[in-house]
Formats: sequence, C-alpha cells, structure tokens
Amino acid sequence: MKSPVQFDNDWLCRSLQSIAGAPVSEIVCSPLQGDASDRKYYRVSFRAGESCEPPKSMILMQLQEPLPGSENDFTRILKFLRTLELPVPELFHYHSEKGLLFLEDLGGHTLEDWIRDHPEDKEMYYRKAVDLLAGLHHRATKNISVDCPAFHLFFDTEKLMWELDFMMEHYVKGLHQSNLNDQQISEIRGHFLSICKTLAEQEPVFTHRDFHSRNLMAKNGNLILLDFQDARMGPCQYDLVSLLKDSYLSLDDKFRNELIEQYILLKENAENRPVDRREFQRVFDLMSIQRNLKAVGTFAFQAVNKGNQRYLEYIPRTLAYVRQALETQPDLKALGTTLVKYLPGLSSENRKGN
Repeated sequence: MKSPVQFDNDWLCRSLQSIAGAPVSEIVCSPLQGDASDRKYYRVSFRAGESCEPPKSMILMQLQEPLPGSENDFTRILKFLRTLELPVPELFHYHSEKGLLFLEDLGGHTLEDWIRDHPEDKEMYYRKAVDLLAGLHHRATKNISVDCPAFHLFFDTEKLMWELDFMMEHYVKGLHQSNLNDQQISEIRGHFLSICKTLAEQEPVFTHRDFHSRNLMAKNGNLILLDFQDARMGPCQYDLVSLLKDSYLSLDDKFRNELIEQYILLKENAENRPVDRREFQRVFDLMSIQRNLKAVGTFAFQAVNKGNQRYLEYIPRTLAYVRQALETQPDLKALGTTLVKYLPGLSSENRKGN
C-alpha cells in the first residue's frame, strides 16, 4: 500500500515560503496519477510575494516511507547526473523526515503523451531519445564513482534471474493460476539461466533501468529524465530495449532498426572502437526477452497484489516483443518451444498488440 499523505496545508505553506523566500498565497495541491511505484506525486501551484506574474508550480514527490539521512538514492543520482549536465529536474528541497521532495515542474507531457497528441513528432523525439541515451551511457559510465549508488549495483545473473522468477510468481502463478510442477519450473529456469549468464557477461554501463516513454518528459522540444533512482550497472541494451520495445508505444521494425544503428554509431564514436552489429543485435534480442518478461511480471503484480488493473492492457504488446525476439534468433528455438508451453499469451495465435 502507498503511504498516507505526509503533510497538511500549514506545513506546505511554510515549506513553500521557505523555498520561495517570500510569503505565498493561493496554494493549490492536486494529486497526480503515478506509475507502478509506491511513490505519490502532487502538483503544487502558488503565488509568491505580491507578484502579478502567473502562479508558480512545483512537483511534490512523496516517498513510500521516510529514509534516514539528508540524501537518498534519488537525490544522489540526480546530483550526479546534474554534474554531467544531463537533463534532470531541479531539486528545490528535500525534507528527509517526511520523505518529501520539491521538484521542478516539467509540465504535463511525457514522451508518450506528446507523441499520442502529436504523432508527426514521433521520429524527431525518438531520435532525440536515442541521442540522450547514448550520451547518458557514455558520460555517466565514464564519470561514475563510489559516491553514486549505481556504482555498487549490477545486473548480475542473480538479479536478472530474480526478475524472471518474479514474473513466474506473479504472472504465471498469480495472474493465471498456473501451478507448474518442479520439473517444468526447472526446465524454464534452465533456459532463463543461460540467457541471464550471457547478459551478465556484457560490459557494464550506467543504466537508467526504466528508460521509456513515461519516464521522459517532453518540454520545449527537449527531453528530460525522470525515475532514475534505481539505476545500476548493466548491458547498454537494457535501456535501449526499454525505449525501443516500450510497453506503452509501438515502433515499426524498420524505424526501430534505424534507431539501433543510430545508437551503435554514437557508441562507436564516443568509445572510438567498432561494435560488432550481429552480436549487438543478439544481445539486444536476449535482453528484450528478459526485460519484457520482467515488465509482464510487474504488470501482473500490480493487478493481483495491488488491485491496479490498468497495466493489464499492455501485457499482449509486451509479450509480442518477447515472441518477436524468440523468432528472430534461431538458437532460441528450444527456449521458444518451452515458453510457449508454459507462458499464457505467448503463443503465436495471440498476436494482439504487436
């Protein structure tokens, strides 16, 4: 369950006055629809001083529970990314005792929102997103230090397998009530383990971990990063899959391939070394299987454990990405045969959402 509201109007007024450095008035605090996390979000508008200018606004983010110390993973990574001049929101104040952060209001358009309203901008914004991702990977990886929480965390075999076990628990068993026997589970996990070992062996880069159309804000023709607090070191394909095989927006195969090539060229230029495109695509497909099955597990968990049904509509498209990757790589035929037997909705007969 999400935590109860940690503030009242008097506290909010005092906090805004401290941030603005002037008396405030006409405070309006409106809850925003959050994502699949346990955080709460509010848009707070107010007038400062005696100005006749339009009201100011901020985003108030409430953590699931207050954390000890003057910083947390979100603030540490935000500070790190700002030192690299990467586009992230400004932090005006963090009240650690209440777990509340006052952040820059970036407007109301995620990349998903903007593209749905302005489909003619889809190509432009996706090319910008790939540019941003390549820059994030190179600059953050090159400059990361022990002070950044992501430095100590890796997409190792154990973590990648945990995400797939989570999917089995909440999608296969929880949502579909499929009780597989030990032999069947062992067969599936054996295939998963092979994939996860390969992914864990890739050269690690700083990965955002949730780089998709709902965590990129579109403002004044630019993109700004959100939800980076869970960053860790892992394959560069993890974020690229999150962006190009997004559960919320679809890309046609031709354009997706162009964007993969755009990323590779940027990577080659930044690192001054060639990239084996066939191997890059193979890892991309393996990552697509792992990353999208993990997303399916999250959607199922939200529905079964939290009563949040709004993510169920994205499962068919997400499974279609998995099926596409299985069909692309010939050496994944055995895995595909196994998963089609045991994962509801993965059969080629169910192609909705691709």
